[in-house]
Amino acid sequence: MKIIITGATGLIGAETVRAAIADQEITSIVLLVRSESTLKHPKLTIVQHNDFLSYTGLEKYFADADAVAWCLGISQTQVNAAQYHVITYDFVKCCAEFCLQVNPGIRFLFVSGDGADRTEKSSTLFKRIKGKAENYLLQCGLPNVIIARPDAVRPKHKNPKAPFAYKLVYPLFPLVAFFTPNKIIWSDVLGRALVWLLKKGVGGSTHENVELKKLGQTQPA
Repeated sequence: MKIIITGATGLIGAETVRAAIADQEITSIVLLVRSESTLKHPKLTIVQHNDFLSYTGLEKYFADADAVAWCLGISQTQVNAAQYHVITYDFVKCCAEFCLQVNPGIRFLFVSGDGADRTEKSSTLFKRIKGKAENYLLQCGLPNVIIARPDAVRPKHKNPKAPFAYKLVYPLFPLVAFFTPNKIIWSDVLGRALVWLLKKGVGGSTHENVELKKLGQTQPA
């Protein structure tokens, strides 16, 4: 199976890459990255791509792929509202439109988040724009769109690119896990769940944090 992963240097993307490398059914992994990557593995093809509002020149990768894992994202605390909209909605919309042109049967896995609001009326920017992106993807014409909604992702490996605000809450994860275990998902468990969805996921489905945990925990590490 051949897949494409965006956001491969982020917390979730990096774990998805690790899980995909370990999975014997995944034979080829194309990483679309904005900056040079030091990742090396026989399965990996690193494609430096700076403009996620245009995919011209990437036809051969998308036409040949079975699935895309959209892990590219940013915390709403790191950018202003307009920038967050471009990264969270416009980028994925342009990619979906490109897929419709070159490979409409591709499986498209969108990593959203817990609480994404499909009414698009939430006062929380994250919930509102994630919900808007989900709505677009589910209505755009791609038949194999899958939505994953992880909640609080607890890092299994250190990620130097994690937002500062996110690093501040790391010490709180054990406490949150004790009182509200369903809110926490280890990053490696999430990565394995996402790879399973890339392989087996059903178009039009939405997977909440509890289901993602169960999926990831049943997959070999």
